[in-house]
Amino acid sequence: MKRVIIIAAICLLVSKSFTQPTKQNTPDTMKVGNFVIINDKNTTNTNSENSDTASASSGISTSDTIKVGNFIIIKKNDRLKIKKNKNKDLFNDFNYSKRKNNNLSTNWWILDLGFANVTDNTNYTSAQTMGYLNSVNGAITANSMALNTKKSSNVNIWFFMQKLNITHHVVNLKYGLGLEMYNFRYEHNLSYRNNPVPYIFNDSINFSKNKLYVGYLTVPLMININATPNKRNGFSFSAGVSAGYLLGNHNKQISNERGKQKYGGDLSLQPWRFAAISELGLGPIRLYGSFSLNNLYKTTTGLDQTPYAIGIRFSNW
Repeated sequence: MKRVIIIAAICLLVSKSFTQPTKQNTPDTMKVGNFVIINDKNTTNTNSENSDTASASSGISTSDTIKVGNFIIIKKNDRLKIKKNKNKDLFNDFNYSKRKNNNLSTNWWILDLGFANVTDNTNYTSAQTMGYLNSVNGAITANSMALNTKKSSNVNIWFFMQKLNITHHVVNLKYGLGLEMYNFRYEHNLSYRNNPVPYIFNDSINFSKNKLYVGYLTVPLMININATPNKRNGFSFSAGVSAGYLLGNHNKQISNERGKQKYGGDLSLQPWRFAAISELGLGPIRLYGSFSLNNLYKTTTGLDQTPYAIGIRFSNW
């Protein structure tokens, strides 16, 4: 590319030598690719525009210029102003595609929509002796607690998330605060009760809708790697952990016999949820994952189930 620029400058220099010199008020310029060639030959008459040009040329770093004869070849890399004409630049800011990165940025009201499921490692033979699984209408097995995976959902509403620059906006710390809401839809007629003590059992009627709702107030903490910090929609990856406190739970059921009912209170769920979390940004699309590190139920129940969720995140970054 430099050879082409030098040849163009020489050709312009030679062509000038065969023409009658005329009085000029401003230097000649030629744009080639990412370079500007300026005729820097001294003239007898100067005006305000010449002074603007001279001041701009004198402020150019020599590492970005090549001088051939009376010509100066300038590489257009940073914010460069060559000539002023009624408050207009000869060429504008060439970094217009780059966005300004703040050391601390805040994103408000982020929405997650995803699918939820559980990993069930329960030994139902030994769990039957714990008292939480009531066998009034038959023993509870893994099939009794099977989920409808197409209708089990995870919806999260993050009040805010912040991103703190650590290293050149490539490595960042992300954290926030929000609500995590899980809806586990059951395939069969499993019911939760807490009178006189919490227990679950196989119900005797069929439900058109039968779900366990669990909600947490959660604080996520992640390390973010942004491979394209100067682009709004580039490639990024985040990984970390989250801690959530149980705000509420209930078993919601709809049937012809009982109508719509909710059973809440103490259902023997763990008051805290700890999870490994991740986020993947591919252009404008952001995916998230959350995988519990502890049991959904208290150890006294005999159940061993760990929830997880994957989905899409609607976020600015």
